[in-house]
Amino acid sequence: MSATPIDLEIPRARAHAHVIPDGEEALEVARHLSDEFAAGAAERDAERRLPVAEVQRMSASGLLGITVPREHGGAGVGAVTWVEVFRLLAAGDPNLAQIPQSHFVYINVLKQQGTPAQQAFFFAEVLAGRRFGNAQSEAGTKHLQDIRTRLSRAEGGDYLLSGVKSYSTGALFADWIPVLARGEDDELYVAYVPADAPGVEVVDDWDGMGQRTTASGTVRLEQVPVARDRVVPHHLTFRGPQLHGAQAQLMHAAIDVGIAGAALVEAVAFVREKSRPWFEADVERAAEDPLLIQRFGELSVRLRGAEALLRQAAETIDRALGELTEESAAEASIAVASAKVAADGAAVELAGALFEVSGTRSALDSLNLHRHWRNARTHTLHDPVRWKVQHIGRYVLNGTPPPRHGLL
Repeated sequence: MSATPIDLEIPRARAHAHVIPDGEEALEVARHLSDEFAAGAAERDAERRLPVAEVQRMSASGLLGITVPREHGGAGVGAVTWVEVFRLLAAGDPNLAQIPQSHFVYINVLKQQGTPAQQAFFFAEVLAGRRFGNAQSEAGTKHLQDIRTRLSRAEGGDYLLSGVKSYSTGALFADWIPVLARGEDDELYVAYVPADAPGVEVVDDWDGMGQRTTASGTVRLEQVPVARDRVVPHHLTFRGPQLHGAQAQLMHAAIDVGIAGAALVEAVAFVREKSRPWFEADVERAAEDPLLIQRFGELSVRLRGAEALLRQAAETIDRALGELTEESAAEASIAVASAKVAADGAAVELAGALFEVSGTRSALDSLNLHRHWRNARTHTLHDPVRWKVQHIGRYVLNGTPPPRHGLL
């Protein structure tokens, strides 16, 4: 399906977002929004209707500010809480979980490398309900780390920003678009650019088979003026022990686990309510078929394993944040890599098994149950887990710490 050009009027400035005070309320809000978002997820996907109102609801709820540190007025929740928030949102609609993934990533960038003034300004913006998008990846380059967007010095000490970004999830809904770029020293920086800045164009041209309503389109930047106090030296993040990559990857893992859980819920409901038993089972209801019972047991074990590794990885991150060393950072990265491998496999397997256990009728296009598999297959393409398995093996066998980059 090709993307449908649209002209959205998306409200930008908000000053009335609720401020969530603690992790308990964050989880309560996430559960409520998950149920609310699930009700329209199939229809939004089928029509490729972008979730403008739903994104607004998420902002107004205060959920996007839960990782702002307490000293700046936020809840400052740990990984165990925010990973569960992402899992819950993804169980309702993984598109709406993926949209703010970069928002939280670029809050973390500010925590790590922002000046006190930058932190004060942007954390206040977040608590007011304003959103960060994403302008990170580029198409047509040699590899993922081959960033060609350039940040060059302008007169007066400010900057000019030029480049083209692809897969820019959340940019269409953003108030601020963090842009990953190389400076004149060829190092990596993040420039926080107002979405309505001159020279910025956000194009809704995402046409993926899954995650269809994330608006992961293109951002074009043509000599965009950037004030010097809106630029953060991201390259410094990777000069020492860091959890930037682990935290970013754990959010993706949580989305995959959420998809897997939602697929299992759909399969249970379908078999209980709509499936006919296979005649050789000699039972009254499909749910009494011993072979189906066996398969559901296997799928439940698969999901529980992924959920357990997800939580364990979050706990490892929280411990490492308490005392960040080379060893604790490596342990956290490996724990997250393990969770991501399990989550990736569980999402694809359970979303596919939904049809295996439910039978022919479940394949009807009108039911749109295939959105779970399309979402799983699309989202799990973000980062190849085969490389994560390599890093896990090297760490376990030879004690080789994982590399420092944003994808591990």
